[in-house]
Amino acid sequence: MNAAVSFIGGTMGNKKGLSATLAANPGDLKLRASLSDTNFTDGSTLNFDALLLSVEKPGSFIIDFDIPKKDVQFQFMNTFKVEGKKINWSYTHMRNDHRTVLDGTLVFDTANKLSARHELGSFNCKLKYSYVHRGLTTFEPCYDLEKKSWDLAVSRRILGGDLIKANYETLSQVLGVEWSCSSLVNEGGRFKVMSFGLNF
Repeated sequence: MNAAVSFIGGTMGNKKGLSATLAANPGDLKLRASLSDTNFTDGSTLNFDALLLSVEKPGSFIIDFDIPKKDVQFQFMNTFKVEGKKINWSYTHMRNDHRTVLDGTLVFDTANKLSARHELGSFNCKLKYSYVHRGLTTFEPCYDLEKKSWDLAVSRRILGGDLIKANYETLSQVLGVEWSCSSLVNEGGRFKVMSFGLNF
């Protein structure tokens, strides 16, 4: 069993809080309980604002229980092959939101894959193609059937692991640039710089 606990204390309003995560792996299951923004209401009593319980079988399903909101989310996933091509799919249902989402990815080879995401009962459907050129540069055009618009994302790995990504949304005509840097941080750390709102 793995556990991580942190305590938050402050002078503004004598706010104090507790954040904790407990994880256990019985057999092929993963169990996790996490607390966040859990406040001490009177110095001794805990007010559980965000208690999340999770049960996962990797590659098969994930079930999340949000105790304060009395909500549950189910996600089932699987992988199979058709004509030698691998297909990854997942089914996600959010009970309180009354939403069900289907995701699927057809993997042609290590460089090419086609993904689709559809929310049942709506026109919300997106298609995305991903092409990796020489293992360094990735091109990802995406078409939103509901908005009838194209987006394009291009990313490239540089400087021994750094990642620069640009994303252009044709509907809003906004270009976003993101730099994930690990080369300047010791011991496997990483920081991210983002810039948005460049209109054309």
